[in-house]
Amino acid sequence: MQVTERVSQHRIAYGDEVIAFSLRRQPSRVVTRVAIHVEPDARVMVDAPDAAPLEDVLAAVKKRVRWISQHVEAARARLAHVLPREYVSGESLHYLGRRYRLKVVVDAGARAEARMRGAFITVTTPEQAAAPIKMALDAWYRQRAREVFADRLTAIAAPLRWVKQLPQTRLQFMTVQWGSCSPSGRITLNPLLVKAPRECIDYVLLHELCHLLHHNHSPKFYRTLDRHMPNWRAVKEKLDNMVEEVFRA
Repeated sequence: MQVTERVSQHRIAYGDEVIAFSLRRQPSRVVTRVAIHVEPDARVMVDAPDAAPLEDVLAAVKKRVRWISQHVEAARARLAHVLPREYVSGESLHYLGRRYRLKVVVDAGARAEARMRGAFITVTTPEQAAAPIKMALDAWYRQRAREVFADRLTAIAAPLRWVKQLPQTRLQFMTVQWGSCSPSGRITLNPLLVKAPRECIDYVLLHELCHLLHHNHSPKFYRTLDRHMPNWRAVKEKLDNMVEEVFRA
C-alpha cells in the first residue's frame, strides 16, 4: 500500500510579520533533516522527517526565519510588477532565453497554431481571442519542450554513473515548480522551462537526476550537485530572476 504525503499548515511570527508555511511529511521519501524552500510564488515549503516532533520542526524554521523572510520578500518583489498577458501582437515571449515578439494572424478558415518565424512567434487563429491563442502557444511550448528536454536529458545523464537508464519523464504545466522527482523515480518537468536558457534547463534536469541518487535535499545531495555543476547557484539565481516572465499567464 502506498503511503501518501501529509501536509499541514503552520505560522510563525517574525517581528510584525507572520510567515505561513506548509509542512510536508513524506514517509516514502528519506528526509534526514528539516529542509526549507521558498517557491517562486513566495510560498514557503518545509520538508521534515516523518518522525520529527513538531516542536523540533518549528525550532528549525525559527532558526532560519530571517533567511525565509528575505527570500519571501524577494519573490514577492519579482512578482509585484507582473501584468497579465493580453495575447496580442507585439507582446514579448521567451524561448531558450531569447526574446521574441508575438505576432497574431487572424484567419477565419484556419486552425489555431503557433510557429517560430525569425524574431517572431506567429500564432494563426480563427478569431482574435485570448483562449485559442494561449492554447496554440501552450501546445507549441509543449512540443518544443519535449524535443529540447529529451536531447538535454540524454546529455546531462551520460556522465552520471548512478543513471543506468533514462528515467521515465512527463510534461505538466505547473504554476510554481520547474520540475519534480517522484519516489519511484519518474521526473515531471514544466514545459514553460523551455523559455529559459539552456544552462538553466540543464540545472533543473541535473537537480532532478541527482534526486535519483539522493531523494532529499541533504548535504550529500548538494555535494553531488556541486560536483557535476559547480556554478549551479548562479544558474539557479538566473532562473529565479526569470520567474515573472516564465510564469506570466
